[in-house]
Amino acid sequence: MSNDPRRPQGGHRPGGRPPMNAAQMRRRRRQRRARRIFHLLTRLAVLGLVAGGVVFVGSRFQIQAARAQQARDEAAAASAAAASSAAAALHEQAASSAARAQAAAEAAAILADPRMVLVNHDTPMPEDYTFDTKECGSSLSINDTLQTEAADAFLAMQAAAAADGVTIWMQSGYRSVEYQTTLYNNKTQQYLNQGYDEATARQMAANVVNPPRYSEHNCGLAADLNCPEYTTLDEGFENTEAFAWLCEHAVDYGFILRYPKGEQAEAVTEITYEPWHWRYVGPENAARIQASGLIFEEYIAQLQAAAAAA
Repeated sequence: MSNDPRRPQGGHRPGGRPPMNAAQMRRRRRQRRARRIFHLLTRLAVLGLVAGGVVFVGSRFQIQAARAQQARDEAAAASAAAASSAAAALHEQAASSAARAQAAAEAAAILADPRMVLVNHDTPMPEDYTFDTKECGSSLSINDTLQTEAADAFLAMQAAAAADGVTIWMQSGYRSVEYQTTLYNNKTQQYLNQGYDEATARQMAANVVNPPRYSEHNCGLAADLNCPEYTTLDEGFENTEAFAWLCEHAVDYGFILRYPKGEQAEAVTEITYEPWHWRYVGPENAARIQASGLIFEEYIAQLQAAAAAA
């Protein structure tokens, strides 16, 4: 115990709290532990919130990244589809162009076939059109030859008809340009003798006899046909067995009825119906023309359009 007269008696500092007893000391220690635990829990809670925020933010980043990847994938798929569509379009265009080119080449080849030469009121036989001829007419024929290939085809057709009990004769075939000139001039003179002027007489003559080089007979591919029971060349020939047989079989031998019946056909050919006038074009060409349902002039125009479309 100190003898310092300044130290208060009773064991506590001046102005200070009295010393705690054992119970108070235990309570204070519990309070301090409680505060430490509280602060610890508080820090843990804060750390949990921070960690949750990190997880939340990370999840958002993952979602955004997934969406961005999906958008990139969709864009890539769309780009690939567009490229595929463009490639298909180019392929189709190329195929279409190739098809047109092939069709044009085929049309040009048919037009170049000398058997397909077009000769009519508006189109003369080409100046350089040459060929060989062969006899195939009957004893009553006026002109008894055709181009060699056409003559052979007619003779084969005539034999096939005979096997079916039908007789077909060729009365008029190839006419030279000189012979055609004589026919045309003679017809013109008839109209001149009737008092028509030169221009009118020639125009009227052309309606009956084609001018030189404007007749199919000049190219050796046209044949005027008849039969023993009907030897004249007029529309009555359509009532014969020979005509009926020709309508069914002539195409197989390369012949077509050149001037069909009907106003529409006559408007195209500018020639009235002639059931006796058959034109050789070759079996393959005859089959194509028959399948098309077109008049010869129309078929030639179709080929010309196809050839020009390349």
